[in-house]
Order: sequence, then C-alpha cells, then structure tokens
Amino acid sequence: MRGSPRVLALEVIRRVTDEAAFSNVVLPALLARSTMKPADRELATELAYGTLRRVLPIDHALAPYVIKPLREAPPRARAALRLGAYQLLYMRIPDHAAVTETVGLVSRSERGFVNAVLRRLAAEGVRWPAGLSAEAVSTRVGLAAWAIRELRREVGDNMEEAAAALATQAPLTLRTNPCRTTVDGLEARLRAAGHEPVRGRVHTGSLRLRRGRPEKLPGFDQGWFAVQDEASSWVVDVLDPQPGELIVDVCAGPGGKAADIACRAGSVVAADVSLSRVSLVARSASRLGVQTLLVNQDAVRPAIRGGVDRVLVDAPCSGIGAARRRPELLWRPRRDDLRSLARLQLDIAARAASLLRPGGVLVYSVCTFPAAETDEVCRDLLERAPELVPDSFVGPEGRKVARARLWPHVHGTDAMFVARFRRK
Repeated sequence: MRGSPRVLALEVIRRVTDEAAFSNVVLPALLARSTMKPADRELATELAYGTLRRVLPIDHALAPYVIKPLREAPPRARAALRLGAYQLLYMRIPDHAAVTETVGLVSRSERGFVNAVLRRLAAEGVRWPAGLSAEAVSTRVGLAAWAIRELRREVGDNMEEAAAALATQAPLTLRTNPCRTTVDGLEARLRAAGHEPVRGRVHTGSLRLRRGRPEKLPGFDQGWFAVQDEASSWVVDVLDPQPGELIVDVCAGPGGKAADIACRAGSVVAADVSLSRVSLVARSASRLGVQTLLVNQDAVRPAIRGGVDRVLVDAPCSGIGAARRRPELLWRPRRDDLRSLARLQLDIAARAASLLRPGGVLVYSVCTFPAAETDEVCRDLLERAPELVPDSFVGPEGRKVARARLWPHVHGTDAMFVARFRRK
C-alpha cells in the first residue's frame, strides 16, 4: 500500500496525536516526497486534516466499543481507528470499504481488534450528547471544553456556531503583493488559469480560492502574492504603516506581516527569537521583493533601541483562532498554559512599547480569543506602560474602536484579537 492516501494520512495522524508534531509541517513534508496523483493528494489531505479536526467527537464515538480507554491502545491501531471512524462518520465512503481499507493499515496482530471496533461502530452508530453544556458542545464539534467556556464569554449563545466554524477547513487565501501587482491583475491571472477567486471581506487585497497548491499558482514565482489569512492581513491594516517610517515587527516569523509592512513602508525591521523563523522571513521577503532588516533577538530583551514610529507585537499565543489551518489546535492547547503565555505576551508588549517615539503606535495581535491572552493583557499593559493610551481605528463593523475581534462564523477569517495603542 505504498503511496496510498490512507497510509500517508495515518502517518500524519500518528505523528500529530502521539508525537506532538504540527500538521501543517508534517503533511506538506510527506506530500512533497510522494508521487501520488492530485486526486490522491487531495484525499490524503482530507483524511488527515479531517480526522485531526474530529479527534474529540471520534474518540467519543469509539469509546463504547473498546474495552480499555482508547489512549491505551497501540499507537498505530489507535490512529487507524480514528481514521476509520472519520470515514464512517463524516465521509461518503461505503462502510465496507472504509473498514476494509483501514484494517489493511495495521499489523496482523491488530487487525482483529480494529476490524471488530469499526464494524460495531458502522452497525450501531453514535449517540451524541444533547444540550449546551461545554462538554456536550465540545463532543459534538471537536473544540476543547475549556475553550468552549471561553467562547461563551465572548459570543454567548453563538458559541456552538463559532466553535463549528473554527473546526472547518479554511479556504486558501492569497494576499496581493502591491509591490509586484494589483489585486485586479492577480484576480485576472488566476481566472485565466481556470480558478474562481473570491474577493476578501475584511481585507480588500485578499483573494480566496477553494483549493490549490500555492507554488503551482500563476504569479507565485514572480512574488505576486503571499499565502495569508485575511485576519493576519487586516492586522497590518490596523498598524497602518506609512512610507518612510521606522517600523519594527518584534515577532516577525514566518514573515507574512513583515513583508506586507515592508511593501507599504519601504522597509521593516523584522525580528524573531528563532533563527529558523528569521530564515523564513528572509525567504518570504526575497520572493516578494521587499526590503527587510533581519534581527535575531529575544523580544523580552531586545537589541533594538528607541525612536520607532510603529511596532507590531503579533505575540506567541495558544493559537486556537488558527485551528482551521492547524486542526490540532482545537484540542492540543491547555488552559493551564494561558497564564504563562499571558506573562510572556505582556513582557514582550511592554518592552516593545519602550521602543516607541512619542506619538508612536503599537499594535498587539493574537490569533486566539481567551480573555487571559487578549483583554487582560491589554489591561495589564496599560498598567505596566502608563505612557501608552488606547488608540482608535476603524473596526471590522465600520465603527471606531481601540480593540476588535474577527471571527470565522462572522467574518470568514481566523479568530483574531487586535488592539492599538499610542505613546503619549
């Protein structure tokens, strides 16, 4: 079964669930070494990402049919059960084919176990929990229960709709690089190649595609676009870089926002604590044809000093808002991690504030929604850096605000929190 979409998907599922690998790293790497046809590549992607999105519902569905807890099953058998259950519950694959193909993925000693569990699931089905408790919604949708509770604080009774949107597949979104082309020009070229791009809803320079391999799209080699969600592009709109300004992106990797800033301002100081992420910034800037000054530094102890016009703090966070692109973020982050993340976010933002000249602007953004990483960090930042004051901008609904959120179920983007401040 070498080269089978299911073999590849099983390996991705196993590595992500058992080895804490990142799906957006493992899957592209395995596909790059594969000789599968395009249709098989799409199937492997659907099987891998789909199963990872539904780990919590799948585990609930499997639980009545295994004697011991699923976590105690052999790793490959556990991954195969999840893969088989995804096909039975969420895909239009005949039951017998889903079971037979999945059983063939495991060793002889595991086949009887996997076969019996999947056949019982196919025959007897699933009883999903009812009600709006965090645990019930989590089981139906796939987002961790603690994150459901955080969602309820922000969106109220729309929490299940919001969680379900986070657990969908994001479109392929391209941000036009205005230093190389226009959004009209990129759209025309994509249509000429047979694609059907849709204009962005919150970022006017974005185009959405249903699918496609970015490196195979027209204009990629010429640097006409970057692959970037509208929410991330909108963060730079809020920063509002102006030509000739000195601007620092203190957490720049992998470089999408830094390249956008560089195009608008003429250049950018792109800094990151990770040397490998600095390398990604350099690669992106080179392809897009923009000027960056690269700095490998710890944002909590910056090598850069003051006099900066604008600074972007796109801080490390739990990342749940990007779960449409990295499905393990639905269930991997832990609530216990929020406190340490918030301390780091505050430390970075406070040091970034010290870089600003009087009148300078700081934008704080995170692709997540828990209060500990969003509003509470902003509250603590104003106490830690009293020289800052909230600075209003036009929010996604057209009103002047100093903080804003984007949501997949409302705006069709990643979940993003953005706040802007100005130094007195």
